[in-house]
Amino acid sequence: MKFGVVFANAGPFVTGEGAALLGRSAEAAGFESLWTVEHVLFPEDYKSQYPYSESGKMPATGDLPIPDPLTWLAYVAAVTSELRLATGISLVPERHPLLYAKEIATVDSLSGGRVMLGAGIGWLREEFDALDVPWERRAARTEEYIGVMRRVWAEDDVTYSGEFVSFERASSNPKPANGTVPIHIGGHSRAAAQRAGRIGDGMFLVPRNLGASPEQSTTELTRELTDLIDIARTTATEHGRNPAEIEVTVAHPGLDRDNPAEAIQQAQSWGVDRMAIPAFLFFRDTEERLCAFAATAKAAL
Repeated sequence: MKFGVVFANAGPFVTGEGAALLGRSAEAAGFESLWTVEHVLFPEDYKSQYPYSESGKMPATGDLPIPDPLTWLAYVAAVTSELRLATGISLVPERHPLLYAKEIATVDSLSGGRVMLGAGIGWLREEFDALDVPWERRAARTEEYIGVMRRVWAEDDVTYSGEFVSFERASSNPKPANGTVPIHIGGHSRAAAQRAGRIGDGMFLVPRNLGASPEQSTTELTRELTDLIDIARTTATEHGRNPAEIEVTVAHPGLDRDNPAEAIQQAQSWGVDRMAIPAFLFFRDTEERLCAFAATAKAAL
């Protein structure tokens, strides 16, 4: 099993110094990847329900910085050599796919093929409204945009006519270092799991009870995650894809930094390929805590 750090572009890691510290320390400790979160803006009076806490509100305020995920990852790429650079997740329908394909491929090319795109449809309607992006049919928009990005990564002289975007004879370079960028479909719903099975290279699972304590019911968590993994793999089979090739990443809500063995063993039993560890566990004494966690995790495998 691989280990990443999620919410990486938060807290003390929003600065250049902090980002470099996290990147270098995580790579030295043996972590495989960093996963960034994203909101283009914070609507101060939002009514949308945040799906990952009982309060329905994000654990953040408008004055807290959330650096642009790709810019932050590019900065980390420059001070690391092997660490994978992932969005966890990026709000794909908020961007034009040709512009985003260029930005992603540029960071991937510069980093030697280390980018993974975690892609989601978004939950914060007020953010879409402020950006003048239609809220309705955002799932269909996301899927079309993913298809467009893969086309221009793979080919030159592309013509495309779809529901949301059309263009003729367009080429976008540089290409990704390995010809494409792996796309991990993010979410917590049946629809997201089915999307991962149809078009994803992986799935980034965020349980609805992300903020729960380690004492929460493991039975409920196991049922939720294994059901979603099964849906993704069944859908992949139904669409002629190999379900074993869909890489599964889980942000575990009941993780104890000092004693992660139980959570790691649970994730193994679910058939997870990667655990994403919340960055807030490493806000203080970053280097020491990352090394200690990595050592404990290695012993638990």
